[in-house]
Amino acid sequence: MKHYAGLDVSLKEISICVVDGEGKTIAQGNCPADPEGVMGWFRNRSLAPQQIVHESGMLSIWLQRGMARLGLPATCIDARKAHKSLSARLNKSDVGDAEGLAQLARTGWFTPVHIRSEGADRLRVLVSARERLIRLRKDLEGHIRGVLKTFGIRMSGTSQGRQRQAFRDQLAAAGATDPLLGVIADGFIATHATLCQAAADLDAAVKKMARDHPIARRLMTIPGVGPVVSLNFIALVDEPARFSKTSDVGAYLGLTPKRHQSGAVDWSGRVSKCGDGVMRSLLFEAATTLITRVRKFSALKSWAIRLAGRRGFAKAAVAAARKLAVLMLTMWKTETDFNWQKEAVA
Repeated sequence: MKHYAGLDVSLKEISICVVDGEGKTIAQGNCPADPEGVMGWFRNRSLAPQQIVHESGMLSIWLQRGMARLGLPATCIDARKAHKSLSARLNKSDVGDAEGLAQLARTGWFTPVHIRSEGADRLRVLVSARERLIRLRKDLEGHIRGVLKTFGIRMSGTSQGRQRQAFRDQLAAAGATDPLLGVIADGFIATHATLCQAAADLDAAVKKMARDHPIARRLMTIPGVGPVVSLNFIALVDEPARFSKTSDVGAYLGLTPKRHQSGAVDWSGRVSKCGDGVMRSLLFEAATTLITRVRKFSALKSWAIRLAGRRGFAKAAVAAARKLAVLMLTMWKTETDFNWQKEAVA
């Protein structure tokens, strides 16, 4: 008889439930939260489920890869959609959630989630680490500027020269006016210098990786698309073949309007903003750069400027962001560079 299993994962242990083809519970229990623990739990009970499902979460990528290496037929499913089914129960428990997931595995009423490759995750880790250091540096500078304004000290704008040495010089000058500010300045100057150096090192690593990556080099031929945008897009998409139509990537990134239809009611709202928010923000920045800063002519820029004149800059930037995503996926699939004279067909 066929068996189906559901795994409700927590940080320390996993609740497991196995049902048969008719939905009857065969076995329930807990195991350590690691792939070997799951494999051992099934082996000790002589069970070989045809389908194992677990929800997307913090440990889902690691668990999915580990169970796949062990030969377990595991599938990671969308937690938001699974929640709609599991929330129908009056009482929530780990055991109940595991049983509900097992029933979803039996009926097939679930949406699989794509698990990125380790190479894609390495790209995302590098790009996100750079972004985090830059954000920490900005937060530190903003905090210092706010504190000094209390004492009537207004710091001027600083450039990127010598890793923002002008900011540290102004902070040192402010610290010289008061002993207490001097103590604060000494600590923050060292921290700021460390953050700037670490961010510069990661920025250099990102640019080098983009130069060495053949797909990233191709995507960077698009006006407005730089190393960060290209590498983040490659890491997010991972496998371009999973999009049967290149236009689907716009909806995947939340750049298409939401629609509500019921009887005589049928309206389209703002963009859905589903999917990866960081990638969506990067595409919007790339579209803004295309419209406002890129000087070289292209059919893509001409289209975006005309659209901005008709619909306004904000809507044009969102539409251009979606078009950039579709264009990058098209060029990735067709292995072609950007044509400055004629826009690639998406």
